[in-house]
Order: sequence, then C-alpha cells, then structure tokens
Amino acid sequence: MTDEVLITVRAIKSFEYRTSRNMVISVNTATTTVGELKQKCLKIISEDTKFKPYRTVKFDTLKIYTQAFKNKTQNLIINLDDNGFLDDNEKLLKDVDVQSETELSFFNRKAYEEYKLNPTMKW
Repeated sequence: MTDEVLITVRAIKSFEYRTSRNMVISVNTATTTVGELKQKCLKIISEDTKFKPYRTVKFDTLKIYTQAFKNKTQNLIINLDDNGFLDDNEKLLKDVDVQSETELSFFNRKAYEEYKLNPTMKW
C-alpha cells in the first residue's frame, strides 16, 4: 500500500449558509504533518482565484468529515461529532488516520463553536 493518497479538503466559509469549496490534494501521509497540510491549504487559498472570497476567513482547524467506507454524517457541511479534530500540528497524517479518499473540513474554530451551539441553516 502506498502512502501517496488523494484527499479532499473542504474550505468552509460559512456554516449557516453552507458555503464551501473543495480542494483535491495529493499528499504523502508518511511524511506530511497536519501543520504542513494546513500550510498547503492556506497557500492554495491565497493563490487560487477560485478561493478569493475565502481569503477573509481565518482558517485554523482541520477536522475529518468522512472516510471511505465508513459512516457518513447527516450534516452537509461538517461532522458535528466531538472527535476527528486534527489539533496536533506535529503529527503525521498517517498517525491521525488520514487515508485515501478521506474528506477533511478546514475552517475557523471560533465560527464552528458558535455554529455548534445553534446549528441552524440560513438561505
């Protein structure tokens, strides 16, 4: 099995309005840390014109949304379970169970905590 995998990272601008944009990224889980993945995502957001509206968000947290062949959440924007946070920037992606076809959410932790207290959708 190879350590080079494709993952999807969902950059979330607004939880209430379900505003997000996906990045498909190839990473080596044996050599890439959580912090390096965050930096890679921030670089994509700052350089890719598709993410121009997302540049006002202070992205600081990664969380596992879903993994291939595992349970999926009912929430369309983020997994509201208390587990799945990738808080340790020094850990390798392999050690935090990031595998091929893992979907991650990248967001602002403060906005997430506010949304979790009152998870309502606006249109």
